[in-house]
Amino acid sequence: MGSRKVLAGARVVLPTGIVHDGRVVVDGTRIAGAAPEDADVVDVSGHWLVPGFVDIHNHGGGGASFTSGTVEDVLHGIHTHRLHGTTTLVASTVTGDMDFLAQRAGLLSELAEQGDIAGIHFEGPFISPCRKGAHSEELLRDPDPAEVRKLIDAARGQARMVTLATELPGGIDSVRLLAEHGVIAAIGHTDATYEQTVQAIDAGATVATHLFNAMPPLGHRAPGPIAALLEDERITVELIDDGTHLHPAALQLAFHRAGAGRVTFITDAMDAAGFGDGRYMLGPLEVEVSEGVARLVEGGSIAGSTLTLDRAFKRAVTVDRLSVEDVVAAISANPARLLGMDDRIGSLEPGKDADLVLLDRQFDLKGVMRRGEWVVDPQLG
Repeated sequence: MGSRKVLAGARVVLPTGIVHDGRVVVDGTRIAGAAPEDADVVDVSGHWLVPGFVDIHNHGGGGASFTSGTVEDVLHGIHTHRLHGTTTLVASTVTGDMDFLAQRAGLLSELAEQGDIAGIHFEGPFISPCRKGAHSEELLRDPDPAEVRKLIDAARGQARMVTLATELPGGIDSVRLLAEHGVIAAIGHTDATYEQTVQAIDAGATVATHLFNAMPPLGHRAPGPIAALLEDERITVELIDDGTHLHPAALQLAFHRAGAGRVTFITDAMDAAGFGDGRYMLGPLEVEVSEGVARLVEGGSIAGSTLTLDRAFKRAVTVDRLSVEDVVAAISANPARLLGMDDRIGSLEPGKDADLVLLDRQFDLKGVMRRGEWVVDPQLG
């Protein structure tokens, strides 16, 4: 009987809008259309029920790194983010030696095959030294399609996205290769012009990696990649809504120019997410986290974030004044669709996985369910 639940009385966010005094029926691991007679009724009045969060760009958490940790470390990092509402996560690597990245791909692909993660995102090494951010410059390389293919093969069908500076030699051919293999080509850590970015989009690129960050700023004579990425309906833009990576006006510009259907909120989290300040390693580089902001010890570049998606959700609604429906689209539905998983996750509809997040009136997290089981039990009713 414990696997059959009716969550009743909440404001439920559905693809069609908000249902007040709504209910969601959970039967086993799935959302059901009707309640079985023996279902437990859980009173969640005064709360919001939203789909589980989907993070397509995440390097770690809970003190653990997806780039260098053991299997146990990676699982701990995944669990840390689940405690903050992320029920689906793509594990991101950072720039490293090609053989090392292929080895990491093998380890992470096993976790993807088990259903612990939704795949692998390779951020680097095929990025611009001019916009390297928190990546080791001596390990950067041009995006040779043969080397891109090596990483795809090492991931055994679990590669979901590769971030590239598409203006580099081999960049456009690599975009085409990725598109042919069903892997998202993401434009990021790039020094491309507007025209070069348009060329990459036409070749098959579909995502902007953390828009505004690690790319030339928007200019009125040389608009650069930002304008090309915002204006093209084929592009989904990643945004890091932590109050550090983006000024609120920049986030508003991106959100309203691209529209709610083309934004996905990400964490770009590193080890310190859900853990605390201190010294960490991001790939081969040392990072100092102070007051929740991660920066390289040498040079001071921002080095990922300590963001969790529950904090991003609350900030988007309470600080940025976005509608709850638009935030749900950006944090659940859009990334699920981008991953080709929207038949299973991303919305509260019958037949989909029972992945959901319970928030109180102040949009603080109170409960997390993944595949019908409470990860964070709200202890209600």
